[in-house]
Amino acid sequence: MSGRLATAAPPHAFTERPPAEERAGEQTRLGGLLGRRMAAIGAATRIPFRAVFADGSAYSNCEQLGAPPAFTVTFRSARAEMRVIAFAHVGLLESYFDGSVDIDGDLALAFRAAFDSGFDNDSSPLVSLRNRWHEFRFSNASISQAKKNARFHYGLGEAFYKLWLDRVGMMYTCAYWKEGTRTVEEAQVNKMDHVCRKVDLKPGETFVDVGCGWGGLLFHAWERYGALGTGINTTTEQVSELAAEIARRGLTDKIGLVECDFREIPGQYDKLLSIGTLEHAGRDELPAVVKAHADVMKPGALGVIHFIGHVGRFDTEFYVRKHIFPGGWIPSLAQAIEAMEQSGLEVLDVENLRRHYALTLDAWAERFDAQWETIHALDPARFDERFRRTWRTYLWACAEMFRSKNSHTHLFQVLVSKGNISSSNYPMSRAFLYRDRP
Repeated sequence: MSGRLATAAPPHAFTERPPAEERAGEQTRLGGLLGRRMAAIGAATRIPFRAVFADGSAYSNCEQLGAPPAFTVTFRSARAEMRVIAFAHVGLLESYFDGSVDIDGDLALAFRAAFDSGFDNDSSPLVSLRNRWHEFRFSNASISQAKKNARFHYGLGEAFYKLWLDRVGMMYTCAYWKEGTRTVEEAQVNKMDHVCRKVDLKPGETFVDVGCGWGGLLFHAWERYGALGTGINTTTEQVSELAAEIARRGLTDKIGLVECDFREIPGQYDKLLSIGTLEHAGRDELPAVVKAHADVMKPGALGVIHFIGHVGRFDTEFYVRKHIFPGGWIPSLAQAIEAMEQSGLEVLDVENLRRHYALTLDAWAERFDAQWETIHALDPARFDERFRRTWRTYLWACAEMFRSKNSHTHLFQVLVSKGNISSSNYPMSRAFLYRDRP
């Protein structure tokens, strides 16, 4: 089932409209808070859709827009409708997860309509309460809990992730879609080169890869730059899978691997690459995690810290914390920069790759949908229909979030040095980043 083509509305859904008196009946039955919320979304977006309520009434903005519905939301019970009233967009998503709401048609456009209207920003005191309770139960302040949180998501197994991530490095972070890039494989190679160039990685230098995943960046840095990397990972399953791959390639003397928390990194290195780890620091652990990054950099070392960050201070999306990344927390750019400064790091450059993440997530979501039957067959009990709906929401909604003109969630690459650089040890402009390599 393709994310953008799944269960599209039949042709007659728009072209063969019901009689005027029947349409009028629909509108007179429409009412209450949920009906008004759907109407508010419909008035704020150019995406045509239809909402069908449990009592048989419906709302549609298709006639005003002169187009058939891109998607249809069907509420199958009054309880599902009340969850939306009580928990706003979180209630709608959780009802979709459990099957009491269906979303047929283009799921990506359903999320685009929600972001267009600001539905994702609808406040709910109950969601705020649940978010605080989640922080109490799943805080990353405890290293043992941080490990459990990481394994919940990253411990699903290489066999699962390899079906929909890129086929060159299995990079599970934002790619770099420079002009002319055609595939996510090219984009991920671009990203790995981009961060290696930013830190001026040289043959024989040591570097630490914080949150190394399945080692794509470690292998790339050795093969293309001759640099000696050490991967840091807290997820036991990934460590075991990567250790086997390092051994298979005969690189145990070139690439190191340490299973530990991001606050326990041993040693010091010439360069630091931290790609997608600050999001897992936790609300109160950001200073400690950033200080640990700084501590492993030798004096004068360069580092790239690549992370999802807010522009402004906002709560981290509850449904993502509850169902996808327990304990996860997105800092603001200002909070991250402050922590870097307090740890003795000079901030040299900040690059915003928000638009690049939208394209990366598009690629992942399309492959996830295309590979669903194979994913399901890996473990039908774990990868069931609820899992499919939850992860489709995560991938397609995040793609639209990073694409939205209203989003305050961005992707930053911050280049730092351990102490101030001089004109003699780092280029004076960014031009070197974009020259063709010999």
